[in-house]
Amino acid sequence: MKHPKSYDSTPETRKRMSNVKLKGGKAETALAKELWRRGIRYRKNYKKLPGSPDIAITKHKIAVFVDGEFWHGYDWENKKEKLKANREYWIEKIEENIARDKRDSLKLEELGWVVIRFWEREVKKDIETCVKKIFDTIEL
Repeated sequence: MKHPKSYDSTPETRKRMSNVKLKGGKAETALAKELWRRGIRYRKNYKKLPGSPDIAITKHKIAVFVDGEFWHGYDWENKKEKLKANREYWIEKIEENIARDKRDSLKLEELGWVVIRFWEREVKKDIETCVKKIFDTIEL
């Protein structure tokens, strides 16, 4: 992806972005720990699968992703209108992320995996419902 010329970030932006975690966020970790506590064994960030699912329950072929709202385009049509700084860059970046997520989900499904995607806010707000959805999928 080519960055627009306007992508000269400030030291403050670079510092803030360096703190962004790609793996092991709070919601993802909380969900993984809760599944482990309930006897579900999994692989984290399983690189052998498309998209490296946050949680791959290999025994049941379930791939779980916990997607951050900003990076993966939650309520994207409304949110993108509100972007101000580096607008072109962020629109391209987030739309590429959305397209990649769809491609990875399709590839996983073609391999016989069930894909479950949660928004980070869902896990933080109601982890019990997220765990129940995973258990319901296991029992199918």
